[in-house]
Amino acid sequence: MRRARSQRRPVRRAVAAALLAAAPLAAQTPPAAADSVELPALAAVLAPGEPCTKASDETAREETWTRQALGLDRSWSLADGEGVTVGVVDTGVGSDIPALKGRVTATGDAGSDCVGHGSFAAGLIAAAPAKGVGVTGAAPAARILAVRGTDKRGRPTAHLLAQGIRDAVDGGAQVVYVGRAVPTGKEELTAAVRYAAKRDALVVAPFAPDALPRDRATGRTAEPAPWYWPSAAPGVLSVMDYGPDGTRPKNAPQVSGADMAAPGDAVVSVGPSGPGHSIGSGSSLAAANVAGVAALVRSRRPEMTAAQVSRQLVTAAYPAVPPRVDPYGSLTAVLTDKKGSVPSAPAAEIPAKASPQPLNRALLIAGAGGTLVVLVAGAAVVIPRGRARGWRPAGREEQRGTAV
Repeated sequence: MRRARSQRRPVRRAVAAALLAAAPLAAQTPPAAADSVELPALAAVLAPGEPCTKASDETAREETWTRQALGLDRSWSLADGEGVTVGVVDTGVGSDIPALKGRVTATGDAGSDCVGHGSFAAGLIAAAPAKGVGVTGAAPAARILAVRGTDKRGRPTAHLLAQGIRDAVDGGAQVVYVGRAVPTGKEELTAAVRYAAKRDALVVAPFAPDALPRDRATGRTAEPAPWYWPSAAPGVLSVMDYGPDGTRPKNAPQVSGADMAAPGDAVVSVGPSGPGHSIGSGSSLAAANVAGVAALVRSRRPEMTAAQVSRQLVTAAYPAVPPRVDPYGSLTAVLTDKKGSVPSAPAAEIPAKASPQPLNRALLIAGAGGTLVVLVAGAAVVIPRGRARGWRPAGREEQRGTAV
């Protein structure tokens, strides 16, 4: 049995990062050291001749870092996923998992899981809490519809994934989790997503594979494709992963286009059978966490359409690039589809044309006043001189002087 080694980066014997409660997401600080336990690593694909994944005999008893990072205890006071069915399109989901007991149905042969990846994802979505167990799904009361999207060894094809999406929708899933990302199958997977959208089912998928394949001849890692499907299809909520320290592993596929991010590195969940747990990393596991949160929103707000739920998750997320899922915010945010309008300015009031009467009156008064001033000034000069001559004209005095 593999032990505590992720497919994307080594995980030491002490996997406290996966088992401890991390600081709140806003702080983005890595967890401290504490008691540890050795967990088997999650497989994505089984090599030819490799036996099926065995049940884990180790149990994570401390609360996982993802539970506190997502604030699930606070969110469960509002919704727990009851009444919502999540389709898990992956390697299948085991029928003997106590944390999912009584809440799993399957299409075809998806009720068995040789690989364990589908069961692990289903646990992240809907594992029920139990005494002395630190692992719990985001929506612990949701139902799981297991649908096969790979062959029994875990190898996906575009056709299997597309058919899995359709089968999940036909089975009544309101949220459809797709556990794989493939570089081909654009037309077929886009049509399947469109089929889901018409039936009001939200498709959640990883934005890229958990790990890129290696060239057997050279040992080099293949270059990432520009787009992966179904995540690149319109209407899909595509998800990127991050770890306890808020960053992604250095060897994680560097691809753009994720709608949001969620815990996906060093996460712990159930195995393909039994009560034990395993550890895994990848954007497929981050997508499972978002699918669980989508189930919470659909449980609390059943009147919302799939498109509205997707918008709610992205808009209410923690601000980052890409935004990081916030379950409590998604459950409590009140968004509106109404567009804001620019208030129209009030009409300008132009005063009526002023009457000329006040101006004419003012001019008349001013003219009269001016005339009066001139008269007074003239009188001040004339009257004294007239008195001095006895009011005789000046000409007569001159004539009288000449006659004498």
